[in-house]
Amino acid sequence: MAEVIRIENVTKKFGDVVALDRINISFEKGKIYGIIGRNGSGKTVLFKMMIGYLKPTGGRVVVGGKEIGKDVDFADNMGIIIENPGFLGRYTGYKNLEYLASIRKIIGEEQIRESMERVGLDPDSRKKVGKYSLGMRQRLGIAQAIMENPDILILDEPMNGLDNQGVNDIRNILLELRAEGKTIILASHNKEDIEVLCDTVYEMEHGKLTDMI
Repeated sequence: MAEVIRIENVTKKFGDVVALDRINISFEKGKIYGIIGRNGSGKTVLFKMMIGYLKPTGGRVVVGGKEIGKDVDFADNMGIIIENPGFLGRYTGYKNLEYLASIRKIIGEEQIRESMERVGLDPDSRKKVGKYSLGMRQRLGIAQAIMENPDILILDEPMNGLDNQGVNDIRNILLELRAEGKTIILASHNKEDIEVLCDTVYEMEHGKLTDMI
């Protein structure tokens, strides 16, 4: 399978604190990868490194053949949920996604509507995001991550705040996206999410990554 992300001997330090300790890992097209670990273990730092939000202290991150921080500042063709999705509370879900889509200008109304409907949200709803439940905000976050049809998804706790039906809906969407050839890397505290979804699982502890499956 084609390699889409390669992380080579990556270390990240914040002062004297080692957040990532010589990480070596690669991710292939058309697979779902799970990364588990306690809060503060380094999962989110690793995700931000792949995207380009953080630069490594040592080593390199290569996405789609381009080194982050050298060839490009940020990874391209990537859908992201990191921590809590941030939206403008005074606007509807559709208006929020329309605003985000205007940044890159590669999709239009049809794709925005399709992404919202796919995650179970009504694009015609006049409800403001500030009135959304946590689960609805999470569905909207997933809609924004998938709306531009990226090849790679980086999802930090994508099931956060979802009820049982929501969890099943999003699991099915992720499995469909894998079948379409997407590469999905997710962090989850839910053991069942990992067992149901992931082809390969890694554990992060004290900035070190261990292959579990």
